[in-house]
Amino acid sequence: MKNLKNLFLNEKFILSVIMLNAVVIFLQSFNMDNIWIQITDMICTLIFIVEMGIKHVALGVKNYWKSRWNRLDGTLVILSIPSIIAFFSPISMMDLSFLMILRLLRSLRFLRVLHFFPNIGQVIKGFKLAIRESYAILLCFLLLIVLFGLINCSLFKDMAPMYFGTPLKAIYSVFRVCTVEGWYEIPDAIAAATSPTIATLVRIYFSLLLLAGGIIGMSFINSIFVDAMVADNNDDVKAKLDEIEKKIDEISSKLK
Repeated sequence: MKNLKNLFLNEKFILSVIMLNAVVIFLQSFNMDNIWIQITDMICTLIFIVEMGIKHVALGVKNYWKSRWNRLDGTLVILSIPSIIAFFSPISMMDLSFLMILRLLRSLRFLRVLHFFPNIGQVIKGFKLAIRESYAILLCFLLLIVLFGLINCSLFKDMAPMYFGTPLKAIYSVFRVCTVEGWYEIPDAIAAATSPTIATLVRIYFSLLLLAGGIIGMSFINSIFVDAMVADNNDDVKAKLDEIEKKIDEISSKLK
């Protein structure tokens, strides 16, 4: 019994089950859903449920749910329980929307592999710091996209309704230009519906929008985001250098 408990608490064993389950989910996405694949999927789910139960006993319910990773694992395990119910239920009795949700929940199980990556906690911490440090810039950039989307909707909705027919379409089109995604198709569509002089002005306008928003703007946001992510590492390096400098000063004073 103890060996069985140790097996389910072994991270390498659980990781191998997660990878096996990922292969099963991959095969199911190709409609290769025969009885053996379904049985393997059910066994993986049962292993996750047993693992969750053993951890509740070993750590206690309160301590188990106190950990963020355990909360993620536990939530994914609970969400995967319907797949066991589906195994014993006739497919014809299931609603199509339920089957789509069930497939999505199966795919979410692969998220469990995240906390097996080395230093993932540090990466998540850096990501949160980057969001906190750069959210104002991101918000300003979003507001500018909305502003130019509304302006372009007023200017070009009759010339290119497929891109600027509604405010939402216009905002999405401006976002495409700023992310350098098919930016030339949009001014070309407008140019085809107007005179050569206006077409030239339109191309110049969208080129400037691409330069300001897509090249300079996105590069500026990326630099701030990356700098904020590595700021925590820079603080650690600075602290170590200060400590080394202090020790050197102590050694120098003793030598004198």
